[in-house]
Amino acid sequence: MNPYVKAVEYAVRGPIVLKAGEIEKELRKGIKKPFTEVIKANIGDAHAMGQRPITFLRQVVALCTYPNLLDSPSFPEDAKKRARRILQGCGGNSLGAYSASQGINCIREDVASYIERRDGGVPADPDNIYLTTGASDGIATILKILVSGGGKSRTGVMIPIPQYPLYSAAISELGAIQVNYYLDEENCWSLDVNELRRSLNEAKAYCHPKVLCIINPGNPTGQVQNRKCIEDVIHFAWEEKLFLLADEVYQDNVYSEGCQFHSFKKILYEMGPEYYNNVELASFHSTSKGYMGECGYRGGYMEVINLHPEMKGQLVKLLSVRICSPVSGQAAMDIVVNPPVPGEESYSQFIKEKESVLNNLAKKAKLTEDMFNKVPGVHCNPLQGAMYAFPRIFIPAKAIEEAKAHKMAPDMLYCMKLLEETGICVVPGSGFGQREGSYHFRMTILPPIEKLKILLEKMKDFHIKFLEKYA
Repeated sequence: MNPYVKAVEYAVRGPIVLKAGEIEKELRKGIKKPFTEVIKANIGDAHAMGQRPITFLRQVVALCTYPNLLDSPSFPEDAKKRARRILQGCGGNSLGAYSASQGINCIREDVASYIERRDGGVPADPDNIYLTTGASDGIATILKILVSGGGKSRTGVMIPIPQYPLYSAAISELGAIQVNYYLDEENCWSLDVNELRRSLNEAKAYCHPKVLCIINPGNPTGQVQNRKCIEDVIHFAWEEKLFLLADEVYQDNVYSEGCQFHSFKKILYEMGPEYYNNVELASFHSTSKGYMGECGYRGGYMEVINLHPEMKGQLVKLLSVRICSPVSGQAAMDIVVNPPVPGEESYSQFIKEKESVLNNLAKKAKLTEDMFNKVPGVHCNPLQGAMYAFPRIFIPAKAIEEAKAHKMAPDMLYCMKLLEETGICVVPGSGFGQREGSYHFRMTILPPIEKLKILLEKMKDFHIKFLEKYA
């Protein structure tokens, strides 16, 4: 068996989730538990948590999937117009045909237009856009073309700790070297360039650090990077000749006052030609997060700039091996980047639905932070963005000893007991990485607000009992 595959771990769907599945089966068989349902707060799956789809997006995808509906008076003209344009870009005017490996041309044009609007006129070239199977596929593909060398010259990939486990999993699978840099929990999970420098310099002793991954807004940590921080990171990447990966899938999910999403591409451009013409940057976006929550379509894109022409040829070759990303996902991505505009008949309903989702998430972010910070032995930083809380939890010495006896991380023991006693499924912080001696868990804030309140109350009661039991 491939040893690199054995080394892969993915906590978001790890042992806790398998246990949750077993408990669900037992509940269906009528086996009595202290709860009636399992609440899966382990993953950012919006629709599974009850979020309603955006009507316009579903209308366009429906029209593309079954073009006979184009004659139906039930569908608005602006949705039909987009569907016709997408279908004209498909082989045989059918969503069932393969697309070009890089994605349907007109959708890539729409992505480029979206990036230009978002970034205040910074130019975007459709030829630098690649439609991917969610953002994950794009991230894994870029890492694949960048990893090389052996021994001390093996590629090192710098990732934030805590991180989204896709990164550690992809690095393990490729046999690359994971280089950790720590976010500053005491300062709202901020990123300090001195920490990047420490991490890079230490890593040079055992590998060749070539790639720097940034997640903004943060997952699992929910911080939103300010402009100065992004400028510092870009300057550091330029200085050290690092390839920048900017995971920006939560760019619509910004809640805290005074916080704003800045794309790495925009800041890079504004820093001037010395940076803009030299720093290699791949940025990623997806249909799965934001206000859309369309995880199942597996739609996404990446924009890759300053890639050497030879590398670009290799990237296209690598993408052509998997033929193309799902064409229905490409269509969904098109609606994310080309939504109704003022003056179109679907605009008022679209903007109402979009704002409702984002306003709700902002309320839930504040509620979650406030409720966790009222619990003794729990500290939660402000949820500035994304869709998760990552609170730090105090775990007593007796519980740590019990976890060691069971050969498990203390926060894994905590999360297992939480699941078994309340039916709430969250992911231990050890699955994302954390500073030695600190313990956390990641929980999504996606459940409906009334359900979220009950969930947080249950977690508070559990935590207090846990502290008493192991005092």
